[in-house]
Amino acid sequence: MKALMKTKSGFGNLELLDIPEPICDETGIKIKVHYTGICGTDMHIYHDSYENYPPVVIGHEFSGEVVESGKNVKHIHPGDRVMVLPSVAWTCKKCTYCKQGMYMFCKERRSIGSGVHGSFTEYVIVNEEMVYKIPPTLSMQEAALAEPLACAVQAVEELTEFHAGEWVLLSGPGPIGLLCLSLLVAKGCNVIVTGTSQDVKRLKIATELGAKVVVDVFTENLEEVIREKTDCQGVDAAIECSGAPSAVNTCLISLKKLGKYIQVGIIGSEVEMDIDSILYKQIKFFGSYAHSMKTWDKVQRILTTNSLNLRPIITHVVPLSEWNRAFEMFNSKETGKILMYYDY
Repeated sequence: MKALMKTKSGFGNLELLDIPEPICDETGIKIKVHYTGICGTDMHIYHDSYENYPPVVIGHEFSGEVVESGKNVKHIHPGDRVMVLPSVAWTCKKCTYCKQGMYMFCKERRSIGSGVHGSFTEYVIVNEEMVYKIPPTLSMQEAALAEPLACAVQAVEELTEFHAGEWVLLSGPGPIGLLCLSLLVAKGCNVIVTGTSQDVKRLKIATELGAKVVVDVFTENLEEVIREKTDCQGVDAAIECSGAPSAVNTCLISLKKLGKYIQVGIIGSEVEMDIDSILYKQIKFFGSYAHSMKTWDKVQRILTTNSLNLRPIITHVVPLSEWNRAFEMFNSKETGKILMYYDY
């Protein structure tokens, strides 16, 4: 089968190669990938600014159908439509973090798509604790958004509280930002979404999803917009999803005193920060790294009840054979979520 692989460390080094079809053991579940999303983490792996263990098939946001399950698998069967928690492909299960369900911090953790073979291919082998059945009302394409939705749920639902009527600055209208926006709008928050002139299409989607204001920071004065909307107080909270170094201080400047800051986007480089503004404003500062087992329970409830409209976020579906074009589209910032499918 064909697979998009990070062949060795360093910038680039992605190749579409032939690899053997994986074999399902007694504890494994073999999934035929239907749709798999391109994520900012994949781009960081491409640039070698996110830890990875080549040679490895990349890709970790996916949905599919079970084609085989080992004899020790109890609750998942061939024919089941499933989505996958990719971050626990391997964990020690013994450390304090694993016991709390905070698997992201396990020193031995390996994730699908960076530490073990991922989903930019035809078949993936996973274990039972990673697999969740797709609710009947959810499409395979929407189900491929389960993992990025989990990232948004942790940032918006778990680290701190958001209340109806609050003003929230959301920096970066990429897929994670748009998912965060959907959750905030559902809470009744007034969301200001910022992007650049490259983000015209994404900002349009943000408006469709319920953003109160969208701002092109290249052509509009964000400070003036915030002063007008918040009576010169500043926003109650800022969520940074773009991963752009310059956006960090912009968010800090925009916050009111006693405001809250959440970093979601991976920046991948050092950032000069105005630490004194955190002190003088007494800002609550959070980092949101992926998700936890608790998060996935919430994602299941959200997807089962159809409480979010995920369709507008998916803008392109591209065959794996055209992965180069798909990556270029992703970098152009002219798309929402790009899904790929196996076409060999």
